[in-house]
This record gives sequence, structure tokens and C-alpha cells, in this order.
Amino acid sequence: MELGSREAFSRMGTLGIEEEFYIVDAEGYPTSGTDDLVYGRDPPAAVPEGFDHELFECTIEAQTETIEDPAEAAEALATVREALVEHAAADGYRIAAAGLHPAAKWRELDHVQKPRYQAQLDRIQYPQHRNTTAGLHVHVGVDDADKAVWVANRLRWHSPVLLALSANSPFWNGFDTGLASARAKVFENLPNTGIPSAFDDFDAFRRYERRMVETDSIADRGELWFDVRPHTGHGTVEVRAPDAQRDPEVTLALAEYVRALVVDYAERYEDGESLPTLRRELLDENKWRAIRHGHDAAFIDRDGEGTTALGEIVEAECDRLGVDGIREVYEAESGAARQRRIRDEEGADALRSDLLVSP
Repeated sequence: MELGSREAFSRMGTLGIEEEFYIVDAEGYPTSGTDDLVYGRDPPAAVPEGFDHELFECTIEAQTETIEDPAEAAEALATVREALVEHAAADGYRIAAAGLHPAAKWRELDHVQKPRYQAQLDRIQYPQHRNTTAGLHVHVGVDDADKAVWVANRLRWHSPVLLALSANSPFWNGFDTGLASARAKVFENLPNTGIPSAFDDFDAFRRYERRMVETDSIADRGELWFDVRPHTGHGTVEVRAPDAQRDPEVTLALAEYVRALVVDYAERYEDGESLPTLRRELLDENKWRAIRHGHDAAFIDRDGEGTTALGEIVEAECDRLGVDGIREVYEAESGAARQRRIRDEEGADALRSDLLVSP
């Protein structure tokens, strides 16, 4: 049984970015490609560890190496993305990005045969069979296990903010859901997803993690798919709330914000600061607001007394943390709005083309 330890939490402020993408054909339709791109030949020299498959043969994950200096994040992300696009092109594939691909119809797509995923399909059934989602995961190193749990607890309030900023999945199985992030709603039909409860300390989280494995609720710790979690193997706080992005600048802005939050909360932990927390039900309400409204959402404040519009939150956070990227993301057209506009004005072919990732 593989479980993490306190010793994994040894470095502060490192950054890792994981992005899930769709493998598509020449017309931009999702197609089975992981056998070729993950197993068919050696990985590109720029990404020696290669790429990883996901549940469907049309989805693939690319990960940066551990980034020690955040100033190097843009180069690290570009290296991985360019390598993936070129790797795919060599087999006649293209790469697309969105929280849900508007042309992905799960009944017509193939699941991978890897035993881990076949076991999940057998255990979870319908919710996993239709899970064609693609997300963005950001890891930030934390140098103390109890600190990591404390930080993860605080980041729960920010998870809906990140989801709203990233909302990029209005279409599901070809139709408009009326949501800004249908991916989040589809994904949270799985067990062990959504915004978790708070944990008192690392020992409490580790007991929970161990109990889930020992009771055969999950096969391993990686199947705790919460929007934010301490990663007891990597020694990070991992934020899993955002939709996948076509534009690398949006990915970088969200990663910058997550890292700034983790570093800020780590300092507050060292200072012994205590912060108010919302009931999980109110955090869930905030997530629903992000799912439904995206950039137009307003969120219940941390004290539970009022609401604040996303734009006001973004301004306050940029001023407080000294970041700029999420301001630009908020002021620009959201991914969900862009997808709707392109499909309405130019049609489905143009939308599939617009989701393609450039080399």
C-alpha cells in the first residue's frame, strides 16, 4: 500500500503544472491516440519522461518538470506543450484544449485498457464511463506536512474563484449546457471529488487517506480527486479546480495565483494566524456559482455575511499578492463565452479549430 509521509514535504515554493489535453484528428474530432503517443515510440528529447494517458484514449496528460524558479514557468510550459504538439503531429494527430471537448461523445469513444482505469470503470460504473473531462492541476511545494494541510484547508475558499476564472466547458456531448464549466459538474459525479472537508492536521489527513485505501474505497491515494489536496507523495499542495486551457497565458496566470496563495498562506501559518472558514455547504454553493456563471459569478464571503463579485475579488487579490495574470484573465473574454460566440457566429467547425493548441 503506497502512502505518503511527512518527509515528502521538504521544499517550499516549487511549482509543477499538469495539463490534460484532447488528441484530435485532422478535422478536430477527438480520436484514440494514446497507444501511439504514449506507448508507440520513444518520448521526445525535450520531455524524457514522456506523456501519460488518461481514462479515454483521446485524452493525454503533459507535465512540466519541477520548476524551482517561478520565472522559468513560461519556458517550462512552452517546452512541454511544443513537444506534445510536435509528437502528436508525427503520427498525424493534433492537440486541442478545453475543460470538455464540444465534439466528445463518450458513448462513441474508447477507454484505455490499463488495469488501473479498467478497475475504476468496474467500481464506479456510469459516472466514470462518461468522464471525458480535462483539467489543469497546479502543484506547489510546501516544506512542512502540517503546514501543507493548513494551507490546503484555506485554499478551499479560493477553489471556486479559480474555477470561475478558468471556466472553459459550456458544451457537453454537443449541446449547450447553460453552464460555464460543465466539466466541473460532470467530474464531481465521481466519488471523492469536489471541495473536501477541512482536516485538523497531517495525521488526520493521513488517517483518512489510509482508511480509504484499507477499506477498498480507492485503489491508491491518487484516487482522492478533490479540488484541492495535500499530495503526500510529491510533498505539495495540489489545486485541481480549473478547466484545461488552450491559451498558455491563462494556465500561467492561474499557476501564478495558486503559487502566490500557497506562499502567502504558508507565511501566515508560520505567524500563527487564524482565519474564519465557511461551512462546506457554503463552499459548495460558491462552487456552484462558478460552475453556472463563470466570470459573472459573485461569491459568499469568507465570513458568510455577504457576497463579492469575481471582479472585485480579483482586484483585491492582485493588490494583496502582487500578481497580475488573473486580472488579465478576468478582463478578457472567458473561455466559455468565447466558445459560445464562435459556435454561434461561425459554427461547430470553427469552434473545433479554435480549440487547437499551437506549437
